[in-house]
Amino acid sequence: MSVELKKKYGEKVQRLPLNAGFTCPNRENGRPGCLFCDETGSGFTTFANYTIKEQLQLMKDKYKKKGVKKFIAYFQNYTNTYAPIDVLKNTYTEAIDEDIVQLDIATRPDCINKEILDMVDEIRKTYDVAISFDIGLQSANYHTLVKVNRGHTLAEYIYAVNLLKSYEFEVVSHVILNLPGDNIIDVIEGAKILSALKVDGVKLHSLYIVDGSIFGEMYKNGKLEVGTLESYIERAVAFLENLSPKITIHRLVADPPLSGTLFGNWGKTKTEIVNLIEKRLIEKNTYQGKQAKIF
Repeated sequence: MSVELKKKYGEKVQRLPLNAGFTCPNRENGRPGCLFCDETGSGFTTFANYTIKEQLQLMKDKYKKKGVKKFIAYFQNYTNTYAPIDVLKNTYTEAIDEDIVQLDIATRPDCINKEILDMVDEIRKTYDVAISFDIGLQSANYHTLVKVNRGHTLAEYIYAVNLLKSYEFEVVSHVILNLPGDNIIDVIEGAKILSALKVDGVKLHSLYIVDGSIFGEMYKNGKLEVGTLESYIERAVAFLENLSPKITIHRLVADPPLSGTLFGNWGKTKTEIVNLIEKRLIEKNTYQGKQAKIF
């Protein structure tokens, strides 16, 4: 992805993860949230008591020493379109300054509407800043979405992506390749759906288990098994084969939190798993889009 950003902006660009202090509709009013999610909303708790500008400055100072001059403000934690419209507008605009070239907003399919997108579009035009949205699908199997308590359907995801694309916002979708109940057919169907919707990018995740989540309790009680690393590699390869070659791959495997992780990536590093996926692609003489019929 760093190569794509360099092509787009002409130099190295660093993504800066922000905690805007939002919550999630799937965890309110007694709801337990997604079964794989804990109360931190992705394991990201850094800077919880800092303003947006303070967070950005702390991180920019670090990377500017390394020669980085351009940055993406990435609203990562929880659901970053889930707040009153004036709060959202103030939060987004607080992140804008001369070296921020893009706002990246992570959210859920059921928390996107025209009023919010009209406001974000106005920010884009007023400040001449690029806008992208990270939107979680996780699984193309709508039965799995119910089982893991996602709180939205496949149809809502499709609606949200179509609405985002109508504004010509960049859309990056998140998919977990090995959720319990999913098989390789679901993985392939997910690649086809993303291709049909013409999303711009995809982040693939392996399921990791964190303490404090419902999956965490199930795992500790022996009621949840995670598939093998070999199975994950085969699913990643099948997904890539059936994904449009026009879609940028941002990530091939998850990055579990440093603390509180009960199970993560089979004891391997991200680099090791990426290397294994690339090795399998070479062994099969295959590549992204080889089996794709939807472009």
